[in-house]
Amino acid sequence: MSETPKKNTIGQGSKLLVDIGPAAVFMITYNIAGRVMEDGAIYWATGVFMAATAIALVYALITQKRFPPMLVVTFVIVTFFGAITIWLQDPIFAYIKPTIINLVFSYAILVSFAFGFNAWKALFGSIFEMPERAWTILAIRWAIFFQFLALLNEFLWRHITDSVVTESARWFEWFSITETFWVNFRFWGTYPIFFLFVLANLPITMKYATTPGEKNAEEGSEKPAAAE
Repeated sequence: MSETPKKNTIGQGSKLLVDIGPAAVFMITYNIAGRVMEDGAIYWATGVFMAATAIALVYALITQKRFPPMLVVTFVIVTFFGAITIWLQDPIFAYIKPTIINLVFSYAILVSFAFGFNAWKALFGSIFEMPERAWTILAIRWAIFFQFLALLNEFLWRHITDSVVTESARWFEWFSITETFWVNFRFWGTYPIFFLFVLANLPITMKYATTPGEKNAEEGSEKPAAAE
């Protein structure tokens, strides 16, 4: 019995590595490249990020025996925009990539309702069970959160002042950041925000979530008592 928690811990650790590993590699590569070259760090970081995302996808396939849908979408967008970034030598495509990814996730959730199903439940319904109302609440919250992340990225990259971003792209004259700040914020800023949002949704998850089959097992265990 002591092996089960250990396996769960290893599984969660692997999933965390797949989720944040490529972003960490992107940040580290950029900061190292920025120290040894005057220009081009964003292109090196983008290329390594593409490779890291591909490795994460293969690793997830080996460990989970399936293609995680969100990681597949991320891989496709990262590869497409990363290739354009390097080919055209234009960092704008790297800047807008997080916006596109988050909007795709958001509208995939919202559009799924129009087709009569809940995409968020389809992704995580195999992990735990909840009433339909709880699934709907979580799905809408995550859709809005992804849009918030997209808006935040748009706000940040448009105010990078040491790159190719034009003055006309800026929303506020009083705000400015460097490309290095944008890269590091993607890891040190976005993931803490993500973590806080997950914590904010724990109450509803803990209130309604049960492991698949748990309810049926409980009902089954009550039958002998009723027979007595």
